[in-house]
Parts: sequence; C-alpha cells; structure tokens
Amino acid sequence: MALSVPLAPPTSTAGPTGEDSLEPGAGRRSRGSALRSLVPRRSPKLIIGLLITGSIALFGIVGPYLAGDPLSINNIGLSGPSREHIMGTSKIGQDLFAQLAHATRGSLIIGLIVGVIALVLSSFFGILGAYIGGRIDELFSLFTNVMLVIPGLPLVIVISSYVQRKGILIIAVVLAITSWAASSRVLRAQTLSIRNRDYVAAARVSGEKPWRIIAVEILPNLLPVIASQFVFSIIFAILGEAGLSFIGLGATNSLTWGTMLYYAQNAFALQMGAWWWFVPPGLMIALLGCGLSLINFSIDEIINPKLRSVPRATRAVRRAERQEAAA
Repeated sequence: MALSVPLAPPTSTAGPTGEDSLEPGAGRRSRGSALRSLVPRRSPKLIIGLLITGSIALFGIVGPYLAGDPLSINNIGLSGPSREHIMGTSKIGQDLFAQLAHATRGSLIIGLIVGVIALVLSSFFGILGAYIGGRIDELFSLFTNVMLVIPGLPLVIVISSYVQRKGILIIAVVLAITSWAASSRVLRAQTLSIRNRDYVAAARVSGEKPWRIIAVEILPNLLPVIASQFVFSIIFAILGEAGLSFIGLGATNSLTWGTMLYYAQNAFALQMGAWWWFVPPGLMIALLGCGLSLINFSIDEIINPKLRSVPRATRAVRRAERQEAAA
C-alpha cells in the first residue's frame, strides 16, 4: 500500500498587509519599504527645519550674486537701514547686506567641509575598526579615546594661534580634527552590534568581500546615525568658527558670521547702538542652529522609536481602548 505524501505549498512572501504574495517583485518591494523606513517622517519639526535651513542655504548661494562688493567703502558710515542700504552700513561705510550674503556662504562652506571630514574620519576609525576587530580595532579605539579626552576648545585655540595665514580650509580642518572622536565611538558601538547579526554572518560565510559586506550589509543600517552625526558636526563647526572669529583667531581672508561679529565688537557697535551690525549675523547663527536641530530631532526618531510622535487619531483609539479596559 503506497503512502500519499502531501505536497508542500508554494513558498510565498508576506506582503505589507500580512497576506501572502506570490509576485516575483515582492522581495524588492520589501527592501524598498525597509529603505523608506530610514527616511525621516514628514513632521512639523522636519518641515520647519528644512524650510529654515533651505532658506539660509539659498541665501548663501544666490545672495553674493545679488549683493555688491562687501569690501567697498562708502561715504556714509554707521548708518541704519535705508533704501540704498537695506541692512545699513558699517563704521567705514561698507554695505552690511553684501557682507552678510558673503558671510553666509563662508560659514556654510566651513560647516560642510567640517561635516564631510569628520564623517570620513569617524566612519574610518569607527566602522572599519569595529568590523575588522582584533588589534586594529584596539589601536583605532585607543587613538579615538585619546582624541576624545583632549579638550577641544583649547586645542583649537592653540592650533589656530600658531597658523599665521588662516583661510576657510585651515579653520575647517582644525575644527574637524577636534570633532570626529565622539561620532566614531557611536558608530563603533553600532557596528559591533550589527556585525554579529545573522545576515552579516551569512554574507561572510558565503564568501562576500569585506568591503561589500560593509557597504551593503552594515552601512545602510547606520545611515540614520551617520546623518545625525553629520548634522551635529555642521552645527559644531559653525558655532566653533564663530567663537574662534569672535576672539580674533578665525579666517583672516574671508567673511563669515563670526568675522562680522568680530568687526562689530572691535568697532563698539553694541555701545553705539548699531544693532543692524551685530544682530543679523547672530540671528542667522541662531536660525541655522535651530533648523539643523529640528532636522536632527526628526532623524533621532528613526534611531529611537520611543521618540516618535503618535498621530492624534491613534492616540484617540488608544485612549478609548484604555477606557474600555478600565470599565
């Protein structure tokens, strides 16, 4: 008597609704939805942050072409906003709107350069060292810890004081040297957690090259952390450059928000009531910091799901469920 063995049902892929899907592109759609989950949700914080940051970036890109020469001297010195000079003039008659436009571009360039350099250094010492492990990881971790315990501001002041001709690139490199260590520690901890997971071990056993495992299996899971650290590095760079310029150690051959505040301080603009000289650069620093912080908060919601704001309809449903359970 022959035994009848039931045939196994065809393998299916669960769709986003929980039902089985036999379509051949279901795996690609699931990977696409996983990548979309790494994008910040559309929230008021994200929208406001993007509007503020985008407006300042657009002003820094287009403004210098619309404004005149920021170094040209006029006969009208220390005059308030008028039809000819919408943001007034400095003590020697320089147009402050033109200076603010060029200073915005200079500060943004410094922020981007510092963000990129700090990102490369933190990724190299954090991700690569944690994946390789062994003595290389110990050496990288030791070097990171040494850079982490060195006080950043005194080191920046010492390096800047010894450099005679300081341009935007030199200031950016100095700031980047002192701002990557903390990000490297965070990326190292995340990489140590990811490299022991099953899909990374399966890729290693199947013979995948290390660079491909890092680029395809590990790096996509670190994108929210990397983006958050990149935004924070930009904020640190702009504030650090403003502080250095305010004490006279900033860029000497270019305009930034910090150099505008430095010149306003030296000309006693606050004592003479020339608010149109020092308020605009200080306000731009505060607005850009606020916009980037709002974007960073939206990225933090991906890293920490507990920070995600629950929609009003969902809160109402949960409240009703709690009331029914209590009754």
